[in-house]
Amino acid sequence: MGLLSRRKNKRAGTLRGASSTDTAHLVQFVKSRPGVEAYIEPRTTVTETTVVLVAATGEWTRRRVAGAEGARDFARKHAVPLYDVGVVGYPQRMRDWTAKRKANGEIGPPGMSGPSV
Repeated sequence: MGLLSRRKNKRAGTLRGASSTDTAHLVQFVKSRPGVEAYIEPRTTVTETTVVLVAATGEWTRRRVAGAEGARDFARKHAVPLYDVGVVGYPQRMRDWTAKRKANGEIGPPGMSGPSV
């Protein structure tokens, strides 16, 4: 039995889908910040479809959603515009906000003193 034959038998990991916790976080973000826009990110080999919410200030968050239709439903229900990040890219204010945090020595999610684990 060679190295390649052992790899064939190894089980692939399972992608974690959207949860009610993910949805609750997105809802809280929309309700607590002005000017929120949604940007859909496609499924990859390691991550299910995600939505990035970007506030008018540039603050942002990312969570899994139940596919492209789930992202559209969320955006409609919460009256936020939805853009395809593959078509329009991310807004400059998002990059500016992230750069400002990095310049201030902040890493990881907001509210944490170090990188997320």
